[in-house]
Amino acid sequence: MKPDVFFNASNASMPKNCDKVDLVDRFMYPTAYSVFFIIGFPANCLSFYVAYQLMQKGNTIAVYLVNLSVSDLLYTITLPVWIELSLGWPVDSTLCSLITLIMYNSFYVGTGLLCCISVDRYLAVFYPLHFLWVRELRTATLVSAVVWVAEFLVHASLLAHSGALESFSALRLCEERMPMHPADAIVAIVRATLGFLLPLLLMIFCFCQIMRALNNSASLENDERSKIRNLLLLLLITYMVAFTPYQLVMVLRAGLEPVGNCGYATLLRDYYMVFVATTTINSVADPIIYCLMSQSAKTELKAMLRTGRVTLRKLQTKDTSDASVA
Repeated sequence: MKPDVFFNASNASMPKNCDKVDLVDRFMYPTAYSVFFIIGFPANCLSFYVAYQLMQKGNTIAVYLVNLSVSDLLYTITLPVWIELSLGWPVDSTLCSLITLIMYNSFYVGTGLLCCISVDRYLAVFYPLHFLWVRELRTATLVSAVVWVAEFLVHASLLAHSGALESFSALRLCEERMPMHPADAIVAIVRATLGFLLPLLLMIFCFCQIMRALNNSASLENDERSKIRNLLLLLLITYMVAFTPYQLVMVLRAGLEPVGNCGYATLLRDYYMVFVATTTINSVADPIIYCLMSQSAKTELKAMLRTGRVTLRKLQTKDTSDASVA
């Protein structure tokens, strides 16, 4: 991502563009995003398969995991384009804006789905005999659709407010304006509040309540209680590590840069570029956590491996038979 040059000199209210050599994205992004893509793409494909198999068996959480995998996959397949941009290769303006839109949608759709999972588990633990309709496949499918549609509408409204929607291609959204413009600052604060802070507080509340219920439960073995606690804690920590630094820097940029001070913009630029990259950790880690730590996911993976071994043996036997006949 490079600083843009879309400054209109006739608009005195717009801060001027600051010149800065982007060494971070030039040297870090190709390596980091290549690693994230190599790990994240197959991991999310595998997560999608496992979640889909569980969904077929009536697992409500799997509905959210399927959607989460799709969201993460959409973001993951944009990484090669970000690598091209960081290397200075030409990228079509429409594609440039499109991958930025996919990135932000993946951020906040994923957040919404993680909130759905947290609330679902909270209701299941605290009200196991109530709200049964909430934990039906039909409800989970509808809620997932609402998350996608709501995120699309909110994001479209924010883009329209900042003027980016009207000039979607020409503006090249993948090129961050430096310093940040006032309209972009408002968008950043709204995203940080509605798309990060409120969901994070909701997830923390659900996590704390679930932990309290698990600790007071006499029906759970210590080993089982520990597995549930570790899974939820790891997911929460991963989310916070991936997104908290990025959101904090965005809020700082929104508060300091629109005054037109290139000093703040230059100071925060490298931190911003690094923390944009670290948000990818969530898309890579989520499928690995679910596949490695969830018992139901492990069962599906073992079944898939058994099926693969049986199929491979059949093919090898068939090849041996064909060779003998020949």
